[in-house]
Amino acid sequence: MARRFLFGPKPLKAKTVEDRALLELIEPVAESLGLDIVRVRLMGGTLRRRLQIMAERPGDHDIAVEECARLSRAVSEVLDAADPISGEYLLEVSSPGVDRPLTRLTDFDLFEGYEARLETDRMIEGRKRFKGTIAGTDGDNIAIDLEGEADTALIPFAWLVDAKLVLTDELMKAGAEKRAARNDNTETED
Repeated sequence: MARRFLFGPKPLKAKTVEDRALLELIEPVAESLGLDIVRVRLMGGTLRRRLQIMAERPGDHDIAVEECARLSRAVSEVLDAADPISGEYLLEVSSPGVDRPLTRLTDFDLFEGYEARLETDRMIEGRKRFKGTIAGTDGDNIAIDLEGEADTALIPFAWLVDAKLVLTDELMKAGAEKRAARNDNTETED
């Protein structure tokens, strides 16, 4: 039996059926504020759940605290009206962080050269988990230089169930440089 994702190429943005329904409500709100949704996850048990929304600006893949607050208020209004989550929940809006999830095919071109962990929904050469350096994309495939292997592997994006950057010194340095540039821009504006 073949797997089919109901909402096009968004399997990593929202994992469960409930997450995908929430994404359908939240994504237009984010877009109206000039933001992209990176990931939506409703986590926790029945008592108190947590709705985690990761977002960023499309151009520089960053987000300010004020933008998170604006998105949180706008999403709260939509969720209060639609009431898609039963019981109490905590809404958490944040940036994807330095060791961010990779949820769109374009992320693999954007973060080429950085280390990532991937997990697939099916076995590929006897395994589902892979770690290596992102080598971009080839059509609808992720190109990755796997640890300990000479050849670049191609993994279909549609087969991924999880993908995330690995926190390395190189990634932390790039994140620090991005923060420094943002702080310089903020000081210049003041």
